[in-house]
Amino acid sequence: MEARAARQQAQTDSRRALMLDAARAVFDKLGIEGASIREIAKQAGYTPGAIYSYFENKEAIYGALLAESLERLNAAVDAAGHDSLPATDMLDAKANAWFGFFAAHPRDLDLGFYLVQGMRPRGLSADLNDQLNDRLHEALRPCELALQAMGLNAEDALRENTALFAHGVGLLLMMHTGRIRMFGQDATLLFEDYVIGLIERLQSQKTTH
Repeated sequence: MEARAARQQAQTDSRRALMLDAARAVFDKLGIEGASIREIAKQAGYTPGAIYSYFENKEAIYGALLAESLERLNAAVDAAGHDSLPATDMLDAKANAWFGFFAAHPRDLDLGFYLVQGMRPRGLSADLNDQLNDRLHEALRPCELALQAMGLNAEDALRENTALFAHGVGLLLMMHTGRIRMFGQDATLLFEDYVIGLIERLQSQKTTH
């Protein structure tokens, strides 16, 4: 019985993954507004009814894709650095981990900022939106903790971490839209420079107080 249940679960997981892969392709092509359950079903090779047996609507599919993306983001951040690193090195490692993840996976950046549906989390329930935001913040939290370990209080660490994230996202958008080329710059190098500058600024402030 256990073996049979395991096979059924594996089959269910496989079908769900196939549906999510199909939905990702359809969202990339049509956006969430232009996408439909029928189109996702066609891409996956299933009937619309089969899709509805796994997901309530296309917004639920979108939420599942974003949740999966955020899990991979958190895994990338968790794997960066180690507990014995000095706070400055930890900040550098964790910041470059989330930036590197989004740099290597532009579609995940689109998902994270709802860029496939007009930059609004339309269709997601408030609870689901809060859960997804919490997971994103968990990926950024190690940078905040490193900033606190460098001597900032909680409020200042949050402010600096917000600025760090905003700066990184701006560079990522310029990278993935190609706009960075008009300046002849490398977004990754610019982000690394920002992190180094942040560390040097905070260390300088610490020595003058």
